[in-house]
Amino acid sequence: MAMTTDRKLILAVPKGRILEELMPLLNACGIAPEDDFTSESSRKLRFFTNHADLDIIRVRAFDVATFVAYGGAQLGVVGSDAIEEFNYDELYAPVDLKIGRCRLSVAMPAPEAEKQNTARESHIRIATKYPSLTARHFARSGIQAECIKLNGAMEIAPALGLCNRIVDLVSTGSTLKANGLKETETIMEISSKLVVNRSALKTDPKRLGHWVSAFDAAVSR
Repeated sequence: MAMTTDRKLILAVPKGRILEELMPLLNACGIAPEDDFTSESSRKLRFFTNHADLDIIRVRAFDVATFVAYGGAQLGVVGSDAIEEFNYDELYAPVDLKIGRCRLSVAMPAPEAEKQNTARESHIRIATKYPSLTARHFARSGIQAECIKLNGAMEIAPALGLCNRIVDLVSTGSTLKANGLKETETIMEISSKLVVNRSALKTDPKRLGHWVSAFDAAVSR
């Protein structure tokens, strides 16, 4: 999406835990959102900042990638899991912000995990929020993964007979353990990245380049 320099830049950020980790970086970049941004009672989604040409939108973590890829925002903060899942050509990820660290893992009921042998399996059923990424991962081993898309409560799916494995984000592993599951494989390590719309970067390199440099410097401090 082409953009002109007389338009405001939009920075898309995720709600929740990642936003808490992001706030010190915003401060280090000299970005101060309006007061409503940190108000738990505010229902607003778009916020002014102390920069006249920069607004912030606060959306669901997975939606940040889509907003930036389709030009609704020119910059965003998104996990590498979403970047890999959607695989948008328009997304450029120049800075690893080193926040939101976790891993994307395969897990299954603990008793089955002890005796699993995926080398002998040609087809498996998996519940996950990441069907594209998961299917690509198992295809590299010659295994067809039938992915059931769930947005939450993945850990209960094997016990209810929905699948025999899940693929989900893991931090401490305590939720898996509480639901009788065991990690069997790590697909990828996750962290949040600064992403930029490629077309916007070409048409407005000075302003976008400034913020890329600012975030890079903030991470390096």
